[in-house]
Amino acid sequence: MIHALMLSFQSLSDRRVALVMVKVVVLTMVTLIVSGIGLWFALQALFGWLSVNGTGFWSGLLSAAILGLAGILLFRVVAVAITWVFADDIIDAVEERFYPRHAAFGKRPSFGAGAQMAVKSIARVVGYNLLALPVYVLLLFTGVGTAIAFLLINALLLGRDLEDMLIARHGAKGAMNKLSRVILGLFGTAGMMVPLVNLFVPVLATAMAVHLVHSEN
Repeated sequence: MIHALMLSFQSLSDRRVALVMVKVVVLTMVTLIVSGIGLWFALQALFGWLSVNGTGFWSGLLSAAILGLAGILLFRVVAVAITWVFADDIIDAVEERFYPRHAAFGKRPSFGAGAQMAVKSIARVVGYNLLALPVYVLLLFTGVGTAIAFLLINALLLGRDLEDMLIARHGAKGAMNKLSRVILGLFGTAGMMVPLVNLFVPVLATAMAVHLVHSEN
């Protein structure tokens, strides 16, 4: 895992991967800014509809909690969705540099197939996190429970997403062992919870997935 992480950092020296990184960061920031503004106004409209005083202590605490959870989840959805758009460019660059034999036999999925997988990924993230929302809210009072629950659930989902990108190209040979998939998912999800670092994690995690798959096969 450490070796795969080091190799993924080396991958950033590839001009194509660096260019994708810039595109992902810029598009993610723009999308998050627009979405964040929309979320703020939606929350104020909700408080108005419920006749809740938006300046009170409890409403302020609830606003902070909702915005915090929504912000983390929103970043997760946006970052992975945008990374899906450029995932094949990342995989092409990493495989051609480090694993030319695998690159020669891999079949890049069609745009339609990639879009379908991206939609399924987003649906899983939104669906599972909505189902877990009552648990997140209940665990807010523990201080760390919500973060741990979010980390575990989304680590499993992200690990699957990254594996799917490679399976779509290499079939069964693109699969990881379960432990590697979970650890990769934990690394990616935890990284996405760290401000600024989270902008670069999706590309790094995708590169790591390539290294993990080909080092195991």
